[in-house]
Amino acid sequence: MSSNKNDPQPITDWDDAYANAAHITDSDEHITRWKENANQFRTEHRNAMSRLKYGSHERECIDVFTPAGNARGIAVFVHGGYWLRFSQSDWSHLAAGPFAQHYITAMIGYPLCPDVSIERITTSINAAVDQIANQIPNLPLFLAGHSAGGHLVSHLLCRPDGLANTTTARVKRVLSISGVHDLAPLTKTKMNTHLGLTLPDAVALSPARLRPRLSRPLLAWVGGAELPEFIRQNNLLENTWQPLGHECQTHIEPARHHFDVIDDLADPHSTMLERWLAE
Repeated sequence: MSSNKNDPQPITDWDDAYANAAHITDSDEHITRWKENANQFRTEHRNAMSRLKYGSHERECIDVFTPAGNARGIAVFVHGGYWLRFSQSDWSHLAAGPFAQHYITAMIGYPLCPDVSIERITTSINAAVDQIANQIPNLPLFLAGHSAGGHLVSHLLCRPDGLANTTTARVKRVLSISGVHDLAPLTKTKMNTHLGLTLPDAVALSPARLRPRLSRPLLAWVGGAELPEFIRQNNLLENTWQPLGHECQTHIEPARHHFDVIDDLADPHSTMLERWLAE
């Protein structure tokens, strides 16, 4: 059978397939802007901010932004960075959207590879969400993550030893933004020197290869200008979970790339926020 020139081509360079920064103009400026905006948000809302520890590791802490008056719920965000970089404080500005809509916003920090394994990180995120629920009772929980964070929040739905029953009852919706839902391709990249994934590890930790144990609506959101691998990764959960009876929807946001697709979290009137926090 002859191939069409428009057919997807086999991937021969797996490093390039996941090299977001190399394919984004002025990628360093985006990272600088994140930090500046995060610092500004924390300065403007320092009286609303508190820090919550949830484990013994120095990175196991959560920045919590509490709006004045009665909160509508708790918006939880898990950052990306290929499980290798950044902290929760680099993303404080993304709390602006839910915070303006009167949601308590919790930005989770976690240990990084190669200091710990990805499996250990998933355990940290599980503990963090339980701790948030314990500290702030009764309110509904909405979980979101970007890139590696998208993996971490979707993986929460698959853990056999997952969230406490009292926590799961409060989880309403999960948003995975440009999530890495199948880790197997990463075993072919140079970054795996630091991630330390074996192929059996990758399969066992991949939400797209697992059956959800907690049935909650999941929205997989990706930018239309992202690398083909991230668009493919974004589609995986709907393709694999929907037939199992798990509610999962896919959205492609036109013209957004991996570094600006998350900007809508900071906009209290964005479609992303509206769909994530729908009650």
